[in-house]
Amino acid sequence: MPRIEKLELRPLRLRSGDGRRLDLHVGIDDFLYAGEPYAVTPALMPVRVDVSRTTANGYALRLRFTASLEGPCMRCLEPAEPSFEVDAREVSQPGGGEELNSPYVADEELALDQWARDALALALPAQIVCREDCAGLCGQCGANLNEDPGHHHDAAPDPRWAKLGELKFD
Repeated sequence: MPRIEKLELRPLRLRSGDGRRLDLHVGIDDFLYAGEPYAVTPALMPVRVDVSRTTANGYALRLRFTASLEGPCMRCLEPAEPSFEVDAREVSQPGGGEELNSPYVADEELALDQWARDALALALPAQIVCREDCAGLCGQCGANLNEDPGHHHDAAPDPRWAKLGELKFD
C-alpha cells in the first residue's frame, strides 16, 4: 500500500449527508519524548478514516488506528513497547467559528500524516513504561526493582543524633 500524507477530499464527490469510509496507510514520524527517542510501529500505519459531508460544504472526520512505541521505559530504562488505541475526530465547517475550523483541512485537502501524529501524541500517557506496575530503579544504588522486589537499604541514621554515636562508655 502506498503511504498517504495528504488526502484530497474533493475527488470523493460527497454531497451533503454523504459519507465514505477509507482504509489507508500513513507514516507517522518517530517521537522524541522526554528527551528519549521512541519509534512508532508499524512504520506504515493502517488507519481508518471516515469522511462525512456536512451542510455548507464542511466535513466531519474520524480517524482510528492502533500504534505501538518502542523505546526505553521511563521508570526502569528497560525496553518498552506499549500500544495505544487512537480515535480522533475533527470538524471543518467554513464560517463555523474557530472551534469548527480543523487545522488539518485546507482547500479540501486533509493533512492525514499531521493529524495522525498529533492524535497519537494526545493519546500518550505522562510516562511510557514497560508495564503498568513497573517498580523502577532504586534511588540510592540504581538497582532494577522489578528484578529484586525485596531490595532495600538500611535507613541512614538521623544526623541530629550523630554526636551520641561518639560517646564512649568504659
